[in-house]
Amino acid sequence: MADDVFHYDVLIVGGGNAACSAAHAALEKTKSVGIIEKAPKRDRGGNSAMTGHIRFVFNGIEDLRPLVRNMSDDELRKLLEGGLPHRTEAEVWDELMRVTNNQTDEELLHVHVTESLNTVQWLASKGHDWVPASLTNDNVLTMNGGGAGLQKRNFEILDRTGATFHYETAATELIEDKTGRVTGVRALTPSGYVMFHAKAVILACGGFEANAEMRARYLGPGWDSVHVRGVPYNTGDGLRMAMNIGALPHGSWSTCHASPQDIALPKFTVPSVHVHGDSLNRYMYPYGILVNMKGERFIDEVYDTRGRTYASMGRAIMAQPGGIAIQILDAKIRERDMYTANYRKATTAKADTLEQLAVELGLPVENFVNTVRAFNAAVQPGNYNPDRHNLDGKSTAGIVPPKSNYALEIDKGPFEAWPVRCGITFTFGGLKINATTGQVQHVAGRPIPGLYAAGEMVGGLFVGAYASGAGMMSGATFGRVAGNAAGAAAVAS
Repeated sequence: MADDVFHYDVLIVGGGNAACSAAHAALEKTKSVGIIEKAPKRDRGGNSAMTGHIRFVFNGIEDLRPLVRNMSDDELRKLLEGGLPHRTEAEVWDELMRVTNNQTDEELLHVHVTESLNTVQWLASKGHDWVPASLTNDNVLTMNGGGAGLQKRNFEILDRTGATFHYETAATELIEDKTGRVTGVRALTPSGYVMFHAKAVILACGGFEANAEMRARYLGPGWDSVHVRGVPYNTGDGLRMAMNIGALPHGSWSTCHASPQDIALPKFTVPSVHVHGDSLNRYMYPYGILVNMKGERFIDEVYDTRGRTYASMGRAIMAQPGGIAIQILDAKIRERDMYTANYRKATTAKADTLEQLAVELGLPVENFVNTVRAFNAAVQPGNYNPDRHNLDGKSTAGIVPPKSNYALEIDKGPFEAWPVRCGITFTFGGLKINATTGQVQHVAGRPIPGLYAAGEMVGGLFVGAYASGAGMMSGATFGRVAGNAAGAAAVAS
């Protein structure tokens, strides 16, 4: 039937930040842009609602001015005087090289770094804005309303500028002509199969974090049972479809973004934008210690700043007995008012003594108390300064594992504890693309005509870890790149 076939210049698969950025860019070239989203409209937007941050290059107040509303230059200046006067291209380059152990794809990294400021200012020109970040996050600004606010505005802007959305529409197969050019997508709706024909297709439908079989296959044993800090729709469909026609896998398929989450984290966080947002994040581990259910420490809690460690901390937690760890803090941290608002809803235990705390948590009392006392004895003199942007060098000595920064004795009651589990947000493995066009590359060493990718579907940028907000930045940057190239190619054809 005619209603079962749609035609667009550019078809985008997915509905998150990368897909919306691709749509914004494509609409600058053509008004014939379609977006297919597996989720129902109420749950649209992928995992982009799960964050508040986008990490970008800036050289000073003049770069931030176009991004904020209702803030004076004096207010902006004070914000920068708080510890991060700039984040230069060289600094962002070195940071991502450091967190990936120099394994990041340098062609992708170059575009990611050099286009980040242009991209956020471009987003601001579309109607987005930024506000000051929380005092525990190592970004200066956060998106107004967080990722949920960004996505709400994205959909409003795209509706207004002429993109056509198709919800509850799951892409199942890429369509090719006899030359190997991608000419559309076959998709399944509640009413049956639909054909979408397009001059260019952009895949921006996420990784495979919500697919238990793929998690076990690529991430390893135990990952099939991990809880997902995000939606259940990112099941690797785009990756599968692309590899079925010869797309080249790229990047780190065995690592992912996995962070400490409240022990009450459900199997999926759906619908994320309506229910939890960031309320289940548990990122206070730098200011105390992490112990497992044996009452033992198992990792250096501050080998780097929180913004550069939290996305790899989940893997260390999952490796502990039962996949559970506990963040232990004392009254000194509470007195410093360092807890974020979401801790009001946290699963917690509290006691006046370490012994009572161990009983409440079901930990072996003697082992736990000895762990804390050994830690306290190992803390070295120095200036305790848990700055969100800088390490203070106040460390321990003579214990394994060490604590390299922010080491402060846990000796003042009441003591507090936050049981946590690993929550996976997105996977790092993806497809090989041309970094300047977003065009997907074939295993034969040539581009696949008509096919582009962006967001978590792009492999090679993150390996093992990333920095807070870098994923949203990558999604917006390469979404814009792909949308520009796909739109131009569609018009030219």
